[in-house]
Amino acid sequence: MQTNRQWGAAFAALLAFWVVLASLPAAAFETSRIVIETESGTHPFTVEMAVTAQERGRGLMYRQSMADDAGMLFDFGVDEESSMWMKNTYISLDMVFIKADGTVHRIARSTTPFSLDIVSSKGPVRSVLELNAGIADRIGLKRGDIVRHEMFGNAE
Repeated sequence: MQTNRQWGAAFAALLAFWVVLASLPAAAFETSRIVIETESGTHPFTVEMAVTAQERGRGLMYRQSMADDAGMLFDFGVDEESSMWMKNTYISLDMVFIKADGTVHRIARSTTPFSLDIVSSKGPVRSVLELNAGIADRIGLKRGDIVRHEMFGNAE
């Protein structure tokens, strides 16, 4: 039979393990270039590619900041309804849901850090682009605008 002290020690060891694991640097994501076309012009970004299930699962969790010309592009490989959340995500994001041809389907602006609320694409999409909150408004991004990238077959 384990005592409260033994349980406490086991819990403390497990907690220490998770703290160390969370503080380890994440494996580097492959980067790529995208261009978003809006009425205000063309806007280039360097994005990290979240392609594998493990990469998509980690996303931008635990990041404290991100450059204004950076983002993360999630590739689902097929058109499907997708859902995101902000678990363990410190920075507010604009989530841009993109169809297979690169057309913006929906934008979830200024998502709430650490929220477990589901943010849905509300329709089939190929990918999600995460940018710092406020970028979509700053560049005038709206439904129907074009995101250019090799994934969509429309890169320039």
